[in-house]
Amino acid sequence: MAVNTTRGSLRERGIRLTRQRQILLDLIDKTRDHLDAEQLYKLAKVRDSKINRVTVYRTIKMLKETGLVDELDLMHYSGDQHYYETRLKQEHAHVICLRCGRVEEFFGDPLQKLRRQIESHLGFQILLARTEVGGYCSHCQALRAQEIQAATKAAESGRAAPVKEPPRRR
Repeated sequence: MAVNTTRGSLRERGIRLTRQRQILLDLIDKTRDHLDAEQLYKLAKVRDSKINRVTVYRTIKMLKETGLVDELDLMHYSGDQHYYETRLKQEHAHVICLRCGRVEEFFGDPLQKLRRQIESHLGFQILLARTEVGGYCSHCQALRAQEIQAATKAAESGRAAPVKEPPRRR
């Protein structure tokens, strides 16, 4: 998101772009990861030791209310946490691995085609679209295949296979 676009959007709403707000916007916009409020707070604290949690939560709320930031569920992989990204990004789908929590963004014509189909078939004017797709990344597919193979062998031999907990999201 361009700084001028952000400043203009905030100025139109009578909101000042403070240093702390700029830090949070930069973190949300320029970090490849989808960050929750606590992660944003920790990263912002590194940039400005005076920033506090209340400022982070109030700023997130204000950025959501002004339409500059979207709040995402990401399939509630980590419970009820919410993650944030700038709304001015190109429309895309979030592809979430349900085992390791890896999040990829998918951009492309198929999303626009789906949007046009929905509008055409339902006579619906779409203003905002969020798409989440859950499944297993290639690494976790391989791990699952190994676990299934081990469980099958263990069942055939009459003993229980060890169960491994999936790694937690970074």
